[in-house]
Amino acid sequence: MKRATPLLTLAAILMVGVVSTGQAAESGFFSYFSLERKKEVMAINDATYNKECGACHFAYQPGLLPEGSWRKLMDAQALSDHFGENAELDEQTRSHILTLLVANSADKSNRKRSKKIMGSLNGATPLRITEVAYIKNRHEEIPAKLITQPKVKSLSQCNKCHMKADSGSFDDDTVVIPEHGTW
Repeated sequence: MKRATPLLTLAAILMVGVVSTGQAAESGFFSYFSLERKKEVMAINDATYNKECGACHFAYQPGLLPEGSWRKLMDAQALSDHFGENAELDEQTRSHILTLLVANSADKSNRKRSKKIMGSLNGATPLRITEVAYIKNRHEEIPAKLITQPKVKSLSQCNKCHMKADSGSFDDDTVVIPEHGTW
């Protein structure tokens, strides 16, 4: 009987570990061996994040911005004037949300849309998702009157037109613009 090489043995052990846990990491070592690179950004369903951030605006998926942007946005001092609002959080809550955002940020994701976002940034760390070149380009054909209408207000209101935004899907097939219909 032929003996397995040390490299094959290591690979088998690592794969057993992934199968036994029932999941592989979204990024890192196993992401490069994934059979499917998912198109949409990874959905985050965290009660603290949804409660604290979702209370004032759509709880954006972390894969829409790079780590540097999330770090700037979640800085304790920056939260005291978060786009004109006081969004201060206790340190434990702020740290929890920051850790979640950083771990799932666009630069850590293997998702296709997050990769496209990163490719459009040229090293920039925007504070607004609407400042991301990829996102601006995807919306350039939509007339301003459809974006600024009362039922939408701005591009920052992703979930007003992207019917599956909360699940991380921003696909064109899930877009319904209020007062207009499908796009």
